[in-house]
Amino acid sequence: MEQSDADTPEDPDAQRAADADALGIEDSLFDAPVMAEQERMVEAMLFASAEPLSIRDMAARMPHGCDAAEAVAHLRKRYEGRGVRVVKVGDAYAIRTAPDLGFLMSRDVVETRKLSRAAVETLAIIAYHQPVTRAEIEEIRGVSVSRGTIDQLIEMEWIRFGRRRMTPGRPVTFVVTEEFLDHFGLESARDLPGLAELRAAGLLESRIRPDGAPQVGEGDADAEEATPEGQSELFED
Repeated sequence: MEQSDADTPEDPDAQRAADADALGIEDSLFDAPVMAEQERMVEAMLFASAEPLSIRDMAARMPHGCDAAEAVAHLRKRYEGRGVRVVKVGDAYAIRTAPDLGFLMSRDVVETRKLSRAAVETLAIIAYHQPVTRAEIEEIRGVSVSRGTIDQLIEMEWIRFGRRRMTPGRPVTFVVTEEFLDHFGLESARDLPGLAELRAAGLLESRIRPDGAPQVGEGDADAEEATPEGQSELFED
């Protein structure tokens, strides 16, 4: 007995299509989103990602059938001339500030650098005794001065090299700079506070000056190299 066509089982795929038609479901429901929507997806991923994303990374997150590469190409074109751009970083892509606007992202920050005790003492000796050689600094402090301390003060532009001494070896001297004076609001090194002022401010104790401490010379050509009475108290360890 022959089986009629009405009793013949239909193809499963054809049956599913027929069921979809019966339910009013269109094939377009399973199509990839339009390109404008794909651009939005790519834009969202690049904006939120801390690291550049490859085409493969983006495609793996997008609905089936999406073309991440084409979406990126459209997005790059749309961002041309804007404040941010879609740039290629190796094999990946990222959203970055337009190069000509990078200056808006930077700011100047004043960094306060704390000087070590050795640097403070060395700077004070140079300020009060300038021009002074390294050997003289070490003699006043009673300890050696590391090269790093001198280099730090030079790097900060608070001291500079002065004239060489006309003595054997012609050692170089150090003096304070205009930057140092400007930082502390001084017109010249002569405006530095004296011992009486420092004692009055409670910054120094009243102690007897060690013998042999240099005195300020009046009318002497080397007066700037001398130190006020009791000056060495500033630099004792």
